[in-house]
Amino acid sequence: MSNQFIGTPNWKTRTITVLAAILIVSISVITSTAQSNEKEHNPAHIKLALNAYSFNDMLTGNRQKDNKPTMTLPELLDWCATQNIDAVDLTGYYFPGYPGVPTDEYIYELKRKAFKLGIDISGTGIRNNFASPDPAVRAADVKRAKEWIIVASKLGAPVLRLFAGEIPKGYENKWDEVAGWMIACYKECAEFGAQHGVIIGIQNHGDMLQTADQCIKVVKAVNSKWAGIILDTGNFKVKDPYVDIEAVIPYTVNWQVKESVFGIGSDITTDVPRLMKILKKSGYRGYIPVETLFVKNKPYDPYVLVPALLGELKVAMDAEFK
Repeated sequence: MSNQFIGTPNWKTRTITVLAAILIVSISVITSTAQSNEKEHNPAHIKLALNAYSFNDMLTGNRQKDNKPTMTLPELLDWCATQNIDAVDLTGYYFPGYPGVPTDEYIYELKRKAFKLGIDISGTGIRNNFASPDPAVRAADVKRAKEWIIVASKLGAPVLRLFAGEIPKGYENKWDEVAGWMIACYKECAEFGAQHGVIIGIQNHGDMLQTADQCIKVVKAVNSKWAGIILDTGNFKVKDPYVDIEAVIPYTVNWQVKESVFGIGSDITTDVPRLMKILKKSGYRGYIPVETLFVKNKPYDPYVLVPALLGELKVAMDAEFK
């Protein structure tokens, strides 16, 4: 017998080796292609939502003929279900007894109803003024915020929205001094929020917080993973709000998307496709609640305006993340 193949693999071994190499290359190509396609597809992890303030007049009775509410929060949840809205921010103003806290019975029944309807509670919020020169006012509002942090925790709301406060008279050129008061209040609230699993959302409301730089300065000073920005698209008092919107997204924990980025009553509607491009670029994941607002001398019907704005966002989202 010839010994020419001694020490070398036989044909079967060589065949198996070649096939294994082909298989490895094929798997590598498939994996690489799948990863590439996944990056190209870049699906949106965004949940379109509603801020209850869109129905403020109905929930409070404001501007109603008899000043009596024509809607309750449970009824709002029912309406959201008919519209297939993923989530709702149940603003604290509309709970019975506000600014006092609602009963546990009311909180848990609302939470149960939302769950049964398949609707997330994306947050809640209160009124407060951390820019007041009066320490007693600030302390009272911190106390109220803590009470509502507990409400949010019971409700299953991940975020409690807080304001900064209007620029106090006589402090127009003392922003840093007033910001110091605000930051101290936010820090205390964030520490308390951490104990109850609730994030503090600081909203730019065109008051002490009018620019991205101001928002970022405050949230960095608070320096807590339990605090972030509620990005109000309609309340940056700057030439190009889209620039500031993009700048604060890395610090954002929730949104309020308005019909115009240039403020209440502006005839320049939000460039929704541009906003969605910014969202995609940022990699933001989470809730995007809309908030439509009453404008004097203009017809206002949230039953029409809310679905319209949500529809625009949905079309832009599908186009951008296709």
